[in-house]
Amino acid sequence: MTGTLTATADPRAAAPSTAGLRATARITARTDADGITRLPVLDGAGPFALRRVRAHDGQARVCVVGAMSAPLGGDRLCIEATAEAGAALHLTAAAATVALPGRSAEPATYDVRLTVGDGARLDWLPEPLISAEGSDLWMTTTVELAPTARLVLREEQVLGRSGERPGALRSRLTIRRAGRTLLDQETAYGPGVPGWDTAAVLDGHRSVGQYLLVEPELADTPAEVRLLGDAAAGRSGDGPGQGVLAPLAGPALLATAVAPDALRLRRLLDEAARVATVR
Repeated sequence: MTGTLTATADPRAAAPSTAGLRATARITARTDADGITRLPVLDGAGPFALRRVRAHDGQARVCVVGAMSAPLGGDRLCIEATAEAGAALHLTAAAATVALPGRSAEPATYDVRLTVGDGARLDWLPEPLISAEGSDLWMTTTVELAPTARLVLREEQVLGRSGERPGALRSRLTIRRAGRTLLDQETAYGPGVPGWDTAAVLDGHRSVGQYLLVEPELADTPAEVRLLGDAAAGRSGDGPGQGVLAPLAGPALLATAVAPDALRLRRLLDEAARVATVR
């Protein structure tokens, strides 16, 4: 259910290309003398326009707005976000990100790099990534957590727009806490990836996603494995999809889900979030 593990070469290891867009957006959240989280760095770039949103529950909020079509073939895009010690940062997006074919035959890369300091919290809750037919994208999400940091992370991937086949999508998620690896997984879907749409992986589903919660309190209150959607009901077929919520070897819970479409996938991940936060 988590995809096809691969050893695909990272296209960034190849010689630098002159094709495509290069852009890095940067966000820094920092507490002031009154303990209020401020945003001293809010630097959009390329397709990433960053908008402040009204703070809620003590969290500074930023919405990523797409300023142009991206990522396209050959693009090299990156978002870097840091919640410094004691800060609280909530990041979301205004719309789905659509990976599209471009003039270059080279893969596009999209890197998300998150850093969360001691006593800080960061929520990374973007809208889905859609892998359009003919696209080729390598996406990485890397998170560095301090020992007392908190993280809420959701990733959703939709394989193809309505009525079309998916593009090639390779994705890697790496979470490190206090310098030690908490989670490191790589998945691949689409043309050239053997078995990705078989019963052993997606079983015909076209939306796949994850919800991850990391908080120190989980070390003292380990959770049980919970089935979601069709898996919980003991059925298969054209239902809401299925998933599982399970503890990691550390203070964290990970839900992985597959569904026929983005709407039903979101419902499964929302279910996982409710279960994870009510213990």
